[in-house]
Amino acid sequence: MFDFQIQNSSPECYSSQHKFAPGEVFYSVLLNVGIDVIRHDFCQDAWEGPPEGTIGWWKSTMPDAEQNKLNLAPNEVMLQYFEQLHTSPGSQNMAYVLSLLMVRKRIMRLNGSEEDEQGNELLVLSEPKSEKEYKVPVTQPTVEQVESLQQQLTAMLYKDAA
Repeated sequence: MFDFQIQNSSPECYSSQHKFAPGEVFYSVLLNVGIDVIRHDFCQDAWEGPPEGTIGWWKSTMPDAEQNKLNLAPNEVMLQYFEQLHTSPGSQNMAYVLSLLMVRKRIMRLNGSEEDEQGNELLVLSEPKSEKEYKVPVTQPTVEQVESLQQQLTAMLYKDAA
């Protein structure tokens, strides 16, 4: 299994060197460069969509350093929510995004990927405590769907988020 170290957000735009202000919207991309995964952050004015070779991207808001951090829900709550989504028809996008969050938070382990009978890519994940394995369909949500998913996850998983 590979464990990639992803840099934190940059204080400035990769292409224009514009300094991000607290509350400013920006876009982050992950690029595979040789054996490294590199992150670049773009201000809204410089964003023209994900560059060629992007392996992942998302929209974020620059946090206010003085603002209190949100407290993430306990791991068990996230796992229960994932279990519900994973078995609910029509919740593939949310289950996929939540599974990525849980891999990042080391709640789940990415064991690899495989294809189902129809040729769709599936992430193969495991939860270390229970050793339960999950196969999560890889989805490609639209920009609008990503924004909606972020809002829903924030409301569900972060204490004092709303």
